[in-house]
Amino acid sequence: GAGPKVLEFEKTFAEFAGAKHAIAVNTGTAALHAAVMAVGAKRDDEVIVPSFTFVATAESVALAGANPVCADIDPETYTLSPTAVEKLITKKTKAIMPVDLYGFSADMKPLREIADKHGLALISDDAQAHGATYEGKPAGSFSDVACWSLYASKNMMTGEGGVITSNSDQLEEKLRMIRCHGE
Repeated sequence: GAGPKVLEFEKTFAEFAGAKHAIAVNTGTAALHAAVMAVGAKRDDEVIVPSFTFVATAESVALAGANPVCADIDPETYTLSPTAVEKLITKKTKAIMPVDLYGFSADMKPLREIADKHGLALISDDAQAHGATYEGKPAGSFSDVACWSLYASKNMMTGEGGVITSNSDQLEEKLRMIRCHGE
């Protein structure tokens, strides 16, 4: 479980991120790892990630036992190219993981449409996007699960830490179980 300060932080962060739920974890990487596990990605599944990102994006997929598949980025935004994503989807694809970079959101509307069309989870790596918006909504709003880092080098920091946000009650329950080792 979590103490009263963690619960207060989760409530405040959920409000800040415009999400129903926020689950605090120890790092942004742990947030990504838990999110990949929560959406059910496992051995032999594939998760599409951008070719330009910090290693934790692909690492979290591998830690969950799935295979990261690198997609090209948009040369103007440096974020995941929806066109490139569409070309890489196979029967093994379980999720798409765009990364918001340098405070700017990935092009989430077409990525959401692609995910919905193919029945895939959309996990956003929002480690560098606290306070960013996309189409007037907070970063992470278009995702099934959004992952945030609070590391010292981020634009919102606590020295270390991470947060996962979601509007799904089912994913929130899974994420809390993952965080607390099933307790």
